[in-house]
Amino acid sequence: MLSEKQSNEERHGGIVELVAKRGFLTIEALAQHFGVTVQTIRRDVNMLASEGRLSRYRGGAGLASSIENIEYERRQVVNLNAKQRIAAKVAQDVPANASLFINIGTTTEQAARALLSHQNLRVITNNLNVAKIMSENPHCSIVMAGGKLRNRDGAVTGLPAVQMFEQFRADIGIIGISGIDKDGGLFDFDLDEVLCTQAILRNSRRVFLLADHSKFGRPALVKVGTFAQISALYTDTPPPEHISTLLKEVGAALEISG
Repeated sequence: MLSEKQSNEERHGGIVELVAKRGFLTIEALAQHFGVTVQTIRRDVNMLASEGRLSRYRGGAGLASSIENIEYERRQVVNLNAKQRIAAKVAQDVPANASLFINIGTTTEQAARALLSHQNLRVITNNLNVAKIMSENPHCSIVMAGGKLRNRDGAVTGLPAVQMFEQFRADIGIIGISGIDKDGGLFDFDLDEVLCTQAILRNSRRVFLLADHSKFGRPALVKVGTFAQISALYTDTPPPEHISTLLKEVGAALEISG
């Protein structure tokens, strides 16, 4: 028998998938389809909208925006516990004396916090918040990419940042993402940010992708890459079955945080 948490998560995934197919559905139609109360669906839709997985409209739910991410301050607190669990799992798989790329994102910032007790790390990042967090570790050497600073979230982007990444070959690239398409495509919202992440993909011996459950099926405009370019996906709940199948096909590990 499914636990309440599992059944809720399955319903949330089903709502996102159904809205993606239809474009828009009323609250009443969703309640009838899933056999729950209108009040339950309203709570579901409000939560999914807060995660950026769909858009809340008067009387119903529609497709999430593919061109605009939710505000950084909201992203910092949305699914925070899940992000912390993912970060702890990643930290277990990062050895001492490793070189790391870490890109922009709130989940990668949590990974930086989880790595604070690691010894002799070399971190190359375009995330000002990651650099600040990792500077608390006296056994960590930090290389900060130069470029254009995005004030709202501490992201550094532009050609200088890409060129900086191209000068290194790191043991592990730790990356976050805004959306994972049903075909295993990895997507984000900002082209400059994507160009930096693509440089990390090209110059990492292994790539750890960090994505909580809200990223599955979430639309974003700019393509970063595919599952074929990662070594492992770290997430907080079992992904849709087709995602697990795609990971197996390309030989990427699936790591689910407990």
